[in-house]
Amino acid sequence: MVIASTPWWPAALLAAVVLSDVLLSLRPATFIARCLTGVNLPREWWWVLIYVKVLAVIGLVAGFWFPGVGIAANVGVIAYFIAAGVAHVKARFLESEFWINCLGMLTLSTATLILTLVL
Repeated sequence: MVIASTPWWPAALLAAVVLSDVLLSLRPATFIARCLTGVNLPREWWWVLIYVKVLAVIGLVAGFWFPGVGIAANVGVIAYFIAAGVAHVKARFLESEFWINCLGMLTLSTATLILTLVL
């Protein structure tokens, strides 16, 4: 059984927010740079996060036409922000960037998956 991304609007909202995150990461906004520095991610690896997020957006949008792809991308976004949360805790960087950005995105991506599966 393949689960489609219906209704479309939760995945579209998540894709728009992740795309905004990508755009803010191209020339990292202060809060993003502070977050990545706070978890001790070397600057030469910051580009990898941009590619991962671009792939997430592509997967979320592709899910509108290819059942199952959007759900898989959504689960990937959840896994990404769980890993980010673990990195924050491990680095003991529990400033506002952790609570607002990291856990906020984890909450949004989890809510998106729940809404998609329930509605």
